[in-house]
Amino acid sequence: MAILDQTLQDDDGPQPVVLDVDSQPSDSDSAMGSSLESDTSSIRSSLYEGVEENGRTYHKYKQGQYYLPNDEMEQNRLDLQHHLFNLTFDGKLALAPISNPHMVLDIGTGTGLWAVDFAEKNPSAVVTGTDLSAIQPDLVPPNVQFQISDAEDEWDFSQKFDYIHGRALTICFKNPLTVFKSAYTNLLPGGYFEMQDLYFRPHSDDGTLTDTALEKWNAKLKDGGAKMGKDWWCTPNYARWFKEAGFVDVVEKKFFWPGNTWPKGRKQKEMGMTMLANSMEGVEGATLKMFTGLYGMSVEEVQEVVRDVKRDLCDRRIHTYYPLYVVYGRKPLDAPE
Repeated sequence: MAILDQTLQDDDGPQPVVLDVDSQPSDSDSAMGSSLESDTSSIRSSLYEGVEENGRTYHKYKQGQYYLPNDEMEQNRLDLQHHLFNLTFDGKLALAPISNPHMVLDIGTGTGLWAVDFAEKNPSAVVTGTDLSAIQPDLVPPNVQFQISDAEDEWDFSQKFDYIHGRALTICFKNPLTVFKSAYTNLLPGGYFEMQDLYFRPHSDDGTLTDTALEKWNAKLKDGGAKMGKDWWCTPNYARWFKEAGFVDVVEKKFFWPGNTWPKGRKQKEMGMTMLANSMEGVEGATLKMFTGLYGMSVEEVQEVVRDVKRDLCDRRIHTYYPLYVVYGRKPLDAPE
């Protein structure tokens, strides 16, 4: 079985992987799976504390808007996810054809690793990262700053940006188009906006995913997201929404993240190993708040679901993969500032 990308790729960009089932797994595959200042300080400390629920910690600012936790376990997962993006894009932080950006914005920055890495590689740029959670490091390059804000609110930055970046935000917004329009408004003419996002629906081309606990769990997450007013499977709409927001020269690229180490190839296996670790760390966080709050399940019932899903995640006979979309577009040079 092979998954072929039909999306046009730039010759000099990272190429999407082709996933072929490894029919002769090695033992290593199994191992892979296995005063004002005082007031400000007080406010920031309060934001860091978060809200505890069922043994996990969630963001306090605009409490309940984002269903995933922000505790140490989730922060470790986000850092692991950063590594997965780096693997996928061969270390490139941006695929849009940007050149010497001076003002950069990272929405939904999470632990801030992308913002820090971008700032280190572009010392002449000022990089601002925003998020609902104050989980970013204190020791960062001098050209990095973080602030707590909601990208779905009206943006009130005092300056325009050359480049705006967002990734892994597919479950965050009730109206992504509104966010994309805000990005357009806050770009300088000629500036680029780029989204790098997973299509959260698991895929399999050979029927091995059908009727599994993993497939049923994901469908239940999608339904739960809809109850919250969010479409967790909306990523394929990004390119169209970019155009509706006013962007030109819109490019869509597709990559694939294997669910575990089932495909052939060293890079594919490393990506699968990292994706598996990312999923194993994240499945409880994605499930607990939603299934107890929306579906009325007990914590014990949720843990049983989590165990079944984790079993499927590790099963190399289930050839799951997730499409990863990269979409970027440019604000026209003749657009008013």
